[in-house]
Amino acid sequence: MINVSALSPKERLLRVLHKEKVDRPPVICTGGMMNAAIVDVMKKTGHTLPAAHKDDLLMSELAFDVHENTRFENLGAPFCLTVEAEVLGSEINIGSLTCEPKIEKEIFPSVSGVVLPDLKEWGKSARVNTVIQAGYRLAGKHPDVPLIGNLTGPISTAASIIDPMTFLKELRKNKETAHQIVDQVCDHLIEFARLMVDSGVTLVSIGDPTSTGEILGPKMFEEFAVRYLNKIIDAVHSFGAPVIVHICGNLNMVKSLVAQIKADAISTDAMVNLRSLKEEFPHLTTMGNLSTYLLEFGPNKKIARQTEKLVLEGIDIISPACGLSTSTSLENIRAMTGAVIEK
Repeated sequence: MINVSALSPKERLLRVLHKEKVDRPPVICTGGMMNAAIVDVMKKTGHTLPAAHKDDLLMSELAFDVHENTRFENLGAPFCLTVEAEVLGSEINIGSLTCEPKIEKEIFPSVSGVVLPDLKEWGKSARVNTVIQAGYRLAGKHPDVPLIGNLTGPISTAASIIDPMTFLKELRKNKETAHQIVDQVCDHLIEFARLMVDSGVTLVSIGDPTSTGEILGPKMFEEFAVRYLNKIIDAVHSFGAPVIVHICGNLNMVKSLVAQIKADAISTDAMVNLRSLKEEFPHLTTMGNLSTYLLEFGPNKKIARQTEKLVLEGIDIISPACGLSTSTSLENIRAMTGAVIEK
């Protein structure tokens, strides 16, 4: 039996990702598309969005606020899915206290006209440097808490710089060029991941909400999602960091393909039966998948029961199923984290 007091949050999460024994599952919320910077935390601390998207001190303070107040056992940055698209040229609406940043206008109408900037632009970008400097601050001040660097997945990034409806059609109609562009996008995402790992992140989490079986279908999911996610995962592994991948939606059509993704853990949406997925593919390290609807609306006794059920079912990492509403109450989140930590 492993002594609980002997494991820091960082050690516990890394042991799970390395398929080693732990006393209990970690309970985390990665950041990025699974941002836990809720209004309750921001109002309590005075460290707020949207300012923290562009200020590394504020970003690091808010990331720690989330960890300290919610009891999620990690630090995570950035708090959105728009950094990559902004660096690659799209127009961004930076959002507000209650609304996350969004793509205002994609820079390219089609895969045919895409010209991406030099990879060196990543090191020059103000928003990238906000994330990187926040990483240095967090890794230096909180060495026992895992720091998760968040990356937008390749299909979602491509659909954030190219008109998404046109892009999704061109995956089939202009396949060769689409492959070239997604491959180039991967190179840019790998450079961002490298900068984050150099800044001290413990692992990288990839959120790719456009890469679902429902949107792409099995054939395109295998050809584009699995292939390019694995390219990024292989690169991040070569940098010495583990990878979590979140796949949105229902996995029924693509379950066997998800099992081919080389991530150290697979995070899923609430409608996925993680216990069955784990039984069908025992090599998978499973993460999730408490309903964010339940987390927002409660009641908190049901939140605690559902969380305890995930623990009893042997889910490896306990986490919200997807992005939290900013109006989710701190009380409800602590019902979730407490159900794991206090047992």
